[in-house]
Amino acid sequence: MGYFKRDLERKFWKASSFFKAVLVTGARQVGKTTMLRHLAEGQSRTYVTLDDLGARDLAKRDPELFFQMYKPPVTIDEVQYAPELFPRIKILCDSTDETGLFWLTGSQQFQMMKNVRESLAGRMGILELYSLSKRELSGVHYDDEFDISLDALKSRQLIAPKTDIVEVYDYIWRGGMPQTIGADREQREDYFTSYVNTYLLRDATELGGITDSVRFAKFLGAAAALIGQQLNYKTLSDAAEIAQSTAREWTKLLQGMGVIYLLEPFSNNALQRLAKTPKLYFFDSGLAAHLSMWPSAETLMNGPGSGHYFENFVITELYKNYAYSSNRVAMSYYRDQNAKEIDLIIEGKRFIHPIEIKKSANPDGRDVKKFAVLDKTTLERGGGGIVCMMGEVLPIDSRDYFIPCSLI
Repeated sequence: MGYFKRDLERKFWKASSFFKAVLVTGARQVGKTTMLRHLAEGQSRTYVTLDDLGARDLAKRDPELFFQMYKPPVTIDEVQYAPELFPRIKILCDSTDETGLFWLTGSQQFQMMKNVRESLAGRMGILELYSLSKRELSGVHYDDEFDISLDALKSRQLIAPKTDIVEVYDYIWRGGMPQTIGADREQREDYFTSYVNTYLLRDATELGGITDSVRFAKFLGAAAALIGQQLNYKTLSDAAEIAQSTAREWTKLLQGMGVIYLLEPFSNNALQRLAKTPKLYFFDSGLAAHLSMWPSAETLMNGPGSGHYFENFVITELYKNYAYSSNRVAMSYYRDQNAKEIDLIIEGKRFIHPIEIKKSANPDGRDVKKFAVLDKTTLERGGGGIVCMMGEVLPIDSRDYFIPCSLI
């Protein structure tokens, strides 16, 4: 398996040329170290990992001596293990005008981020890496963020490879963890079993003080069963045999670990009786499929949860797209108490874009009529449409389109 170019690379180089230190965070095993080591090729840059207990001990005991041993410019892996380094990094940053001196990786841990904000405010750029998107795996890289206009969609269509439902569900079932690429079914299963036991349970113990690994494992399974649905703390607490307050704490922990994403409900004063509960998604659908014990991509594709997994795929692909782009947007979903729902609302600087998500190659274009509810707000409506398995972009009306999922 060769190196897969990451969409975050563009943003990383910009940050490294502007900040004296850059921290890449993210869930375990998503490729943070691999990306930084690849980008350091051809540079005279020191590398050290704090997984090495000797280096970790030196970093914690004598940060000044540590940086005599590992001189900048330096890449420091798993920096969360030695927060004692941050004050020394601040001193070294303040002693020079040189940018890109410190490249750091770390799992997104609450205490580490608190230390970073206290010690290195204004000196460090913080970026987050996620597991490989389907586009990254396909080697497709667009020059700009997702733009819902006919010209932009047709432009993407010229370079996007055609995809089919079988290929999409193979990606959904396998996920984007780099080590699962090319793995057979048994190897994938062994990888995720090890991932849960080695990383997730260990981090939950270290970060959240969780001592009951059996109940936490049940909680993970219950969270995976809610993929693409509204978050329900009672369901989670009943499944894991824990209090609802504990379910809330553990949900926050999974967010902090970069495992799950909560899509918040749309909020606007002009609209009444809106849902207030977020929807739950997994940044890596392969992990969710493992936790829910789907034995193959085919059974997942034909199973009762296939629509939820397709929605998870679209939501997280778009989230990664925007996270790596130059312009940030707000993502939410719409649901009122009459059960009228819009799967995704993208709020940009100027326009609001409604999106429906359908696992179909021939969805009903009448679904876009529900977008009219947004006309009651003062927000200006831009392009929207239905993301689906259709082969080509097709207009539905003057501003809505059938959007092939290969274009997101």
